[in-house]
Parts: sequence; structure tokens; C-alpha cells
Amino acid sequence: MQGNENLLVGLDIGTTKICAVVGEMLGDEINIIGVGSHPSTGLRKGSVVNIESTVDSIKKAVEEAELMADCNISSVYVGIAGNHIKGFNSHGIIAIKGREITEMDVDRVIDAAKAVAIPPDREILHVISQEFIVDEMTSIQNPVGMTAVRLEAKIHIITGAISAARNIIKCCHKAGLEVCDIALESLASGYAVLTNEEKELGCILADMGGGTTDLALFKDNNLKFIHELTVGGHNLTNDISIGLRTPLPEAEKIKKAHGTCIPQNVKAHDVIEVPAVGGRAPKRLPKGILAEILEPRVEEIFSLLKQELFSNGLENSFPAGFILTGGSVVMDGIAEMAESVFSVPVRIGEADRIGGLKDIVKNPAYATGVGLIIFGSKTSCRIQEVKSDSHGLQTILNKMKQWFKNII
Repeated sequence: MQGNENLLVGLDIGTTKICAVVGEMLGDEINIIGVGSHPSTGLRKGSVVNIESTVDSIKKAVEEAELMADCNISSVYVGIAGNHIKGFNSHGIIAIKGREITEMDVDRVIDAAKAVAIPPDREILHVISQEFIVDEMTSIQNPVGMTAVRLEAKIHIITGAISAARNIIKCCHKAGLEVCDIALESLASGYAVLTNEEKELGCILADMGGGTTDLALFKDNNLKFIHELTVGGHNLTNDISIGLRTPLPEAEKIKKAHGTCIPQNVKAHDVIEVPAVGGRAPKRLPKGILAEILEPRVEEIFSLLKQELFSNGLENSFPAGFILTGGSVVMDGIAEMAESVFSVPVRIGEADRIGGLKDIVKNPAYATGVGLIIFGSKTSCRIQEVKSDSHGLQTILNKMKQWFKNII
């Protein structure tokens, strides 16, 4: 950020919108001073499919944020998502030989746990420490200073397609922006909307965007499991467009203004005006029809998430409940639907531990953007000059390997 090292920018490059959030660090507090948003047409299911369209949307979102914050944005923290994201657990062991454990030993055991075969088209994005085992003592978060013979580490490795990271970086460079770091979007959203108690006890975060629904399980203050579902708000809009025979832009407006997924909550006399295709006269239809269209799709999304969790033996891992965030959760009845599927408490997650323009960003749609700022405030990354796209990618990927040894 030119002129002020205390300014951080989170850039959420989503399937339906691109959002830039500017935050100012004041000690340990973050004040939001600018927000910019613009529709996105160059992505599909979280991945870039049209670079020029994406670059144009990034520029317009950033310009809007610059005007509001009265600053010149030159660097950003960017989110990444999509069905190419995969996570798995790994285990490493080293000998200590009866001496005191040092930071170097912790690095060595994590490196040993990272020594797994990764396909050549993929790269490690995050390495997150789950726990350390000192001799036979388990569930140790920081073993430095302890005396041991053997040190073990359990870690969670998150990987992504190299091409996806390259395209995101290329779009930012073409828009005149430096990429400080890239973070998994569901992880960033967790920073913004989850409490320490929820992450300690065990909770599920579902970030419902336009093209994907990103699921993350937190427990013992660590990320334990992720899953990327390629169904999101755009599928709901498409269902409305087909069911009500209305253009997609009008279907999106209807979803935002009248969307509900619980037919029982709709009054019998409630009606909505639906624009028709081809210049025909608008129709007035019972609102209950809209609820009947949305109900099965929303239930399908939650059922698929539940199936993924249960198939991995995680059905009892989230007693603190289910937290919904993302631009697609602003819909009447969606929390009720999630509660009926998962049989746990459900709430809508909004960023509220911030200052400044918090009334603007206290909306699930801005959770990732705010979370990226919080992520940036914790990573203490120094911006580097990028000579070319390939060099910039390597710089980012090299730093990715060192990320998130512990997310707390």
C-alpha cells in the first residue's frame, strides 16, 4: 500500500462479484475505511475463465474502494477457492535425543510431515499444525522448550492447482496490483466470523458464494477438514430463472428481494411481480412458488455437505454448531433449513470484531474480504517487486509453503 504501511486490502475474487475491502491497522484493532464491489463475469465455480473480464471487474472494485478510502491501492491479499482445492492430513517424526526442543526442531518435524508426494500440477497452499506429540504426550500445541527423545507432528496440508493460482496472480498484475499473499477463502472467512470458543469446541463454517460452497471444520483451535462444493448461489438463481421463466438478471433480483426457502413461512396472499422473457408483460405469481423452487436446492446443498462430513467420520466434531456466511446466505429461512439438516445450532456469520465502516461490512457477503485483511495483519509479509508473471508465481508459491504452521 503506497504511502501508508498501516493499510491492508483484502480482495475477494468471487464467481458473481469481486469485492475489495480496505482496512487500517490501529495497534491491534482494524478499522474498515473503504469498500468496493463490482459484478464478476470472468469466473466459473471459483476459477478464472476470462482474464480480461476479471481484470476489468477487479479494477472497478478497487477504484470504488480507493475513492471511499481516499488512498491509492497497490497491493492486496487475495482469496482462492474452487473444486481444485484439496486437503489431507500428514504425520512426521524426528529424533531429539534427549535434549530440549527448539524452533528448528519444530521446523524439521513439520518438514518431515510435508514430505509427501504432490502431483506436479499442484502446490501446497497451507500447512497447518494440528498437534505435536512429545514422546507419548499428545495434544501439545507448542513443544518448544520441552525435553524429549522423539517429536511428532500432525499437520493438515491444503493444496491447489498451480494454474488457478497463476491465473489469479496474473489478473491482479494486469490490474496493476501486487499480490502480497493468497489465502484459502474459507480460512479467511473463519478469521472474520468465528469466535475462539467455537473454534476450540468444534464448529462448521459454510461459506456460500455464487459458484461454490466452501466448508471448513474447526476444532481445538485448528482447521481439521475442508471441502469445496461446486454448487452455490448461481445455481439458486438459475433455478429461479427456469422455474419462473424470467431472465437471469431478474432472477437474481428476485432472489435477493424475496428469496425464501421455507414454504411454510410464506403467507398465502403474498405475491411477487416477475418480469417475463422477450418483452412480454410481467406476471404476478404467488411467493410460495419461489419458496418451492428454492427449498429443494438449498436442502440439496446442505445434504451434500452433511454427506461429506459423515463419510469422513466427522458427525460428532462440531458441537458448537454451524455457521453460515457468504453472499448467498442472505435468504429467509436458510438458517432453519441448515438446522433441520444438521440438527445443531445454526447462526449467520458476520464480521463484527472490527471498527470503522462496520455497518457496511457487517454483511455475510463481506466476510471473506474482511477475513483477508485479518489474515494479512497476522502474516507480516513484506511486498516484493515482481519482474514477471512466472517470477511472481514462484515468489507466492514459495511463501505458501511457509504459511499457517498454526492459524492461531
